[in-house]
Amino acid sequence: MSRARILWIATFLAVLAWSAYQPFDYVIWFLEVFPALAAAAVLGFTLKRFPLTRLTYVLILIHCIILMVGGHYTYAEVPLGEWVQQTFDHSRNNYDKLGHLAQGFVPAIVAREVVIRLNVFSSAAWRNFFIACFCLAVAAFYEFIEWWVAVIAGESAEAFLSMQGYVWDTQADMWTALVGAVMALALLGRWHDRQLEAVGCSRD
Repeated sequence: MSRARILWIATFLAVLAWSAYQPFDYVIWFLEVFPALAAAAVLGFTLKRFPLTRLTYVLILIHCIILMVGGHYTYAEVPLGEWVQQTFDHSRNNYDKLGHLAQGFVPAIVAREVVIRLNVFSSAAWRNFFIACFCLAVAAFYEFIEWWVAVIAGESAEAFLSMQGYVWDTQADMWTALVGAVMALALLGRWHDRQLEAVGCSRD
């Protein structure tokens, strides 16, 4: 096992253990952290059949950490978000927006790697359009999940929804994820291409 893989696993497990120790609420914790657990399981299952580039693995780990921190405190109570709120005089703790930015940013690179390696598109423009639509669809589906949890759990779902009185929170979450996807494609495309070429994959 490579050092990079050991470091990835060790970091994931360390943050997971910290996150699971006396969280705000264990039900909320599980709901928030479950996507990270699912991602780790999928990565373990596909490691030999479809190993990803180092950039993609690092981004997934960062996203998992964001989820686990949010799960420990709940998104409305994360200290970093509170510091930003007080420093910049925001009306709410916006740590959840960081999570939704990552919800678009990271899946965009994952989707980009998959469609390039499987040679799904012959046009870069159509590829980027599909990835942006895919990330927006993922963000919208996550909002459906939040809605279903709210219906089932009633008032106790407030910490999971993290709306904090913002009536346009659902729309803002999806928009933030879309912005994250576009940012990832614009900022990391060339870097990602170099890593793909290093493992024998062409972007075209």
